[in-house]
Amino acid sequence: MQIAIISGKGGTGKSSISAAFATMEEQLVLVDCDVDAANLYLLFDPSHEEIEKFTGSEHAVINYTKCTNCAICIQFCRFDAIHLSKGMVSISEVACDGCRLCSRLCPVGAISNEPQNESRLYSGTFRNGKMVYGILAPGEENSGKLVNAVRDKALEVARAHQIETILIDGPPGIGCPVISTIVGVDMALIVTEPTLSGFQDLERIKAVLDHFQIPSLVLINKYDINKNISKEIESWCTHSDSLYIGKIPFDADFVKAMTEKKSIFEYQPEGTTSAELRRIYRKIKKNYNTQQ
Repeated sequence: MQIAIISGKGGTGKSSISAAFATMEEQLVLVDCDVDAANLYLLFDPSHEEIEKFTGSEHAVINYTKCTNCAICIQFCRFDAIHLSKGMVSISEVACDGCRLCSRLCPVGAISNEPQNESRLYSGTFRNGKMVYGILAPGEENSGKLVNAVRDKALEVARAHQIETILIDGPPGIGCPVISTIVGVDMALIVTEPTLSGFQDLERIKAVLDHFQIPSLVLINKYDINKNISKEIESWCTHSDSLYIGKIPFDADFVKAMTEKKSIFEYQPEGTTSAELRRIYRKIKKNYNTQQ
């Protein structure tokens, strides 16, 4: 069973809910696919049994023993990554897209391309099973490709340890990393919030899931900050083919739990929010079993 927990926007509490569900299972593979801002490893402090370099792209570098400062590369760079600085051609690693045009145009062969490989993929053990996550280094690209590598590693780990449940904490939004996160999963849980932007982004991510024919469930977090919009979301779910699966209130214990490096389920296992999340997680698994 592969479940992706996603949201159309950041700040809905998606990762906190992922952490709660992860600590309700005795053995699962927890996957953090938010490679641009991975944070579950801070909460669970997993061991690093495997660390792999990830090469997502390249950047151009200049051999100044060959460069004649002809500036042809500056003229043709579409990304405005090459400039004259103190009479010498220089390339910004951050702005460079690694397209290789400058190296092909250089008349003296002074420009070459080097891989960007500061990003990492981690695999190890945490207190409720195995954990896989990736961290994209600042300035490096191809987050969607790194997400694919993280998911491939998660499947490999699940098979090696005969673990049935893979719980994926996805990135926010509807871009390439999200698509890489959801393709091939059994179902997606959309965590939304009762705000106008939250509602609009819920509709957008639902359209993406529909395009890939992925069954979707909807959970409203912090429903009591605007009960009118919460009711609108519930009504919207009944008219779409998304299954409204529940709602939880705003709860300051989420923050208190994080300061102690715990999920809310670990921090307040008998609390009202934990009880509701436990009920919702059981409904998710029941829904999955019904589809099989």
